[in-house]
Amino acid sequence: MFKSNVGGYDRVLRIVVGLAFLAAFFLMPDFGYRWVFIVLGLLALGTGLMKTCPAYSLFGVSSCPMRKP
Repeated sequence: MFKSNVGGYDRVLRIVVGLAFLAAFFLMPDFGYRWVFIVLGLLALGTGLMKTCPAYSLFGVSSCPMRKP
């Protein structure tokens, strides 16, 4: 569907950061702007799991290694 543009380390980092933001959402119930954690967490986790980033596509960036034929 979409071209992969998120490589190995970038993907792992996005998944870890996404899970950290989602954990912060549940661990900080008194924080006023709690919804920001869920939005950022889902965004980072989604781009990591799908291996594609719309911002990378927009700017022509890719962290995937180049494959040799």
